[in-house]
Amino acid sequence: MKYVDEFRDGEVARGLAEAIAREARPDRRYAFMEFCGGHTHAISRYGVADLLPPQVKMIHGPGCPVCVLPIGRIDQIIRLALEEGVTVCSYGDTLRVPASEGLSMLRARARGADIRMIYSAADALALAQKEPARQVVFFAIGFETTTPPTALVIRQAAQLGLKNFSVLCCHVLTPSAITAILESPEVRELGTVPLDGFIGPAHVSTIIGSRPYAHFAEEYRKPVVIAGFEPLDVMQAIRMLVRQVNEGRAEVENEFTRAVTEDGNLKAQALVSEVMELRREFEWRGLGVVPYSALRIRERYAAFDAEARFGLTYQGVPDHKFCECGAILRGVKRPLDCKLFGTVCTPETPMGSCMVSSEGACAAHYTYGRFRDIPVVAA
Repeated sequence: MKYVDEFRDGEVARGLAEAIAREARPDRRYAFMEFCGGHTHAISRYGVADLLPPQVKMIHGPGCPVCVLPIGRIDQIIRLALEEGVTVCSYGDTLRVPASEGLSMLRARARGADIRMIYSAADALALAQKEPARQVVFFAIGFETTTPPTALVIRQAAQLGLKNFSVLCCHVLTPSAITAILESPEVRELGTVPLDGFIGPAHVSTIIGSRPYAHFAEEYRKPVVIAGFEPLDVMQAIRMLVRQVNEGRAEVENEFTRAVTEDGNLKAQALVSEVMELRREFEWRGLGVVPYSALRIRERYAAFDAEARFGLTYQGVPDHKFCECGAILRGVKRPLDCKLFGTVCTPETPMGSCMVSSEGACAAHYTYGRFRDIPVVAA
């Protein structure tokens, strides 16, 4: 398949691996964080980590939108479905995220809540149009990639004058999360997780462009290389990061030039700006409360804001006391550091958010990599 197969060529991958091994200095270690869950999945699925020299380590970041949903937000939407009798629509993986009292959206549906899986924001809007007597709430999550479709359906609902459609907006912002990681005491503490650079997300960057990452290169002296999701994209980005570190540079480079520009999608940015504005603060699972890291619906479109329509209040809820998702999302710990991993917590029975989506660090590691980390005992 053109534009896919050529980025999965094994021979080229081996050549890139040899180049990285030649360029990585044996007397130092390199620690790069792939922020995006799509990159985490690709690294695990295609065995990219196995091709890297031992001094180059990849650290999984919080770039899975399902993984960073705090329990309190899931509780919010579950209460709305069970107590207000509304129809809730959201994406498939969101329905499986663990919430309070052993619930998830799927389990709430088993109790009688009208919760439906959809494939796009447009599906929720279409349902509201089709059944005007039904209150439909779209539980909107995701980074900058999925934000424009949410903004579009809100604007369309306003143009149509719909009275039975609203959105619980939980869209979050990538640059704010990277800042939170760099400022986190757990990450900055000497000897804990020394980050030498970041692989910038692909789909997010098609929207926001490469310009927003300049702050991390200039202020924090951390190089950023934006990469596509194919294994050769990721390996080339790692090679570019190794070169920057070796040369003492901290710049924003774009490996994914076939899709990402410096300015991004200006039309999508304008649409989001018209419909949404920054929240003063927002809680992330694993990162805690992060200032100016999420979006809410503007007053102009308040009629379509589920928080305003139903008078919703937010209450934070701590994670399972044995779940290490918070530390894993910050890169402080790895999946195997969690006592629940692979025992009571599996993709079929997730105890934490990192095991829910295929892009979550724990789910990707369980599916593709866990046996590589189990030491072999000689007979």
